[in-house]
Order: sequence, then C-alpha cells, then structure tokens
Amino acid sequence: MADYTLAVSDVEIARYRLMAQHALAGEQRQLALAGIAAGAVVADVGCGPAAMSVELARLVGPDGRVTGVERADEALAAARQVVAESGLANVELRQAPAEATGLPQGGADVVMMRHVLAHNGGAEQDIVDHLATLVRPGGAVYLVDVDLTGIRMIDGDPDLADLTDRYARFHAARGNDPMVGLRLGKLLAAAGLDVVDFTGTYNLLTAAPGLRPPVWAARAAMLAEGAVTQDDLDRWAAAFERMDAAEVRPTMFAPLFIGIGRRAAQES
Repeated sequence: MADYTLAVSDVEIARYRLMAQHALAGEQRQLALAGIAAGAVVADVGCGPAAMSVELARLVGPDGRVTGVERADEALAAARQVVAESGLANVELRQAPAEATGLPQGGADVVMMRHVLAHNGGAEQDIVDHLATLVRPGGAVYLVDVDLTGIRMIDGDPDLADLTDRYARFHAARGNDPMVGLRLGKLLAAAGLDVVDFTGTYNLLTAAPGLRPPVWAARAAMLAEGAVTQDDLDRWAAAFERMDAAEVRPTMFAPLFIGIGRRAAQES
C-alpha cells in the first residue's frame, strides 16, 4: 500500500476543518440518505485529524457514537487534540490501517471514508470490501473522493499553473489513481453493496490567506521522490505569498464524488 504523503500541520488541520464545514453544507441529502442521524453508530475510517469525526459526532448526538480510525501516528496525535478540544464524549479513536480496522463486523450503521482511496493505489477494492463487512444489514458505506486532474483555479498566481498537474502525476507515479472518485460506484458494487447514490459536483472554494492545497502538505515527499525540485518549491512558496497578499482572492474548483452503497437488509 502506498504511504500517505500529506504532512500534518496547523495549516493542514485548518484545511480539514474547512472541508468538514463544506461537507455539512453540501452533503445534507447524502448524509441523511446514508443514515447519519441522532443515535447512529458511525465509523470514520482514515479520519486524519478527525475534523469530520467531530462533526459526525455532533450529528449523531449523545445517543450515537463515532469511531475515528487512523493509521498514521502524526495524524492520530492531531486527531486526539481535535477531539479533546471539541469536548465531545461520543468520539473515540483507534489506530489501524483502513483495510484491517479491527472494528466489529456488522457493528456500524454507517462507515465513512473521505479522501483516502486516492492515496492507496492497488488496495482500493480490498479497503472497500473491508468497509462493507463493518456495516449492519441495511447499513451504508459512504465514500468521498476526488479527480485531481479536474482541479481548476481562477485569479490565482501564474507560477501555480503547474501545481495540480504535478501533484496528479506524482500520485500516478506512486501507483495511486488520481481519478479514483470516478470509480466509487464500481468499488461499492464490487464489494456486494447496492449503490443507492453516486454523484459528482464541483466544490467552489475561495482561498483565504494562508490556506494551502494538499500538494503543499506533500511537498517533502514529492521532493524526496524527485517529483519536484527545490526550485519548484521555492517558486510555489513565493507564489503563495503573493497570492496571500492579493486583494482579489483566488477561487478553487475541485471535483468531488460521493458514493453510497447499502448492505442488503436481508442477506441470503
């Protein structure tokens, strides 16, 4: 399985929190369809810093519970901090890989995975197959992922024009699928689930000063693997600083795909 390349930082945690807020605003229909409601038992697999885990815990309320599962030590440490700051008592964290969480089979109403499959080239189906075993009959697996090749920006700095293309090629070279969002429905169906929803949208994000895209969190790994040079990083860093100071804020257009697969209520 490919190593996760996004280094955790305060900037990256802020990005996760922003993504969680966008999810709450833009995915109300899908969240309800999957069964994320008061009293639900939810697993957030590959939770990263747990920004979405905390929001899910608020949605399910004190009678529900959320288990965030994260493999990486650094991300898990950040998750513990985010959960502690939330003051919520219905969130727990577990360290485990996405394809072998150790969670009880059939114990969750909903299992969610967001922006993880794009980092696990070759293991996507194994991961989704495992997630399918964790939901109860009638429960749902909720997948969210991207098409890195479709990200666009307006009013950005010209020196960032090659940023997303270089990031997509970096992932492809590692055996990851930069377009995995397009395959969520197929992955769910192959896991034996009934695909009850598969949608794609563009997220429109106005970049606040200081906000950085995922490629910036991956810069050390990209440099180490020869996907970029130090000159590239210096050029991008200067461009981000100019963009932070610009009066007209850039807008990011990021493709987002959501797939929901439901386990049969009665299985033969």
